[in-house]
Amino acid sequence: MVTGASSGIGRAISLRLARDGVRVLATGRNEQALKSLVKEADGAGLALDHFPADLTDADEQSGLLDAVHGCLGAVSVLVHSAGAYRRGQLAGARVADLDLQFAVNVQAPYTLTQRLIPDLRSTSGDVVFVNSTQGLAASAGVSQYAATKHALRAMADSLRAEMSSNGVRVCSIYPGRTATPMQEKIFQAEDRTWRPDCLLWPDDLADIVAHTLALPARAQVTELTVWPTHRP
Repeated sequence: MVTGASSGIGRAISLRLARDGVRVLATGRNEQALKSLVKEADGAGLALDHFPADLTDADEQSGLLDAVHGCLGAVSVLVHSAGAYRRGQLAGARVADLDLQFAVNVQAPYTLTQRLIPDLRSTSGDVVFVNSTQGLAASAGVSQYAATKHALRAMADSLRAEMSSNGVRVCSIYPGRTATPMQEKIFQAEDRTWRPDCLLWPDDLADIVAHTLALPARAQVTELTVWPTHRP
């Protein structure tokens, strides 16, 4: 299962895993975007299912789990790619924005993973957290976002320590700026010229996730930082 699959990195990961023969259920809040994803997969002869859900809503999360178990059975791969981003200096940033980012970036992946732990144990599965370089070191103006990404890193580290005896692998990937719709909005907010050619592309991250999952069970990548070669 891949979250945040409506666009950007999550969308690219969904298509890449489907190309590798993985049975994928893609989820996100934008149903039309998910339908477009499925249409593209169908056109390429790939098997890809979708289920729209707001993962911050407990009832919608329950509906998603019912759908994924009906479609896939036990989940063996869980990729967390959904995220929310708000800018603002700490002195004036709205607490409501912090609450939103915490709900999407921390609480939703926490509760979803928690509810899928029996599946992951039974399958000796994989969990991939698509984090951010802001989860390693925070820049000015993103204290709220970076705080949630640091929390996500802590969650992944703790989960790895708790689940390794069950053969569950947990990987955190920290991408630098990536050419996604969200990043384009960030460039606009920063009053910068949009230069996707100087950024990572979603397919770059999808390739990394696919190669990480393809490692033999005896090996795991725990953390991986990926920067654009020419930083914008």
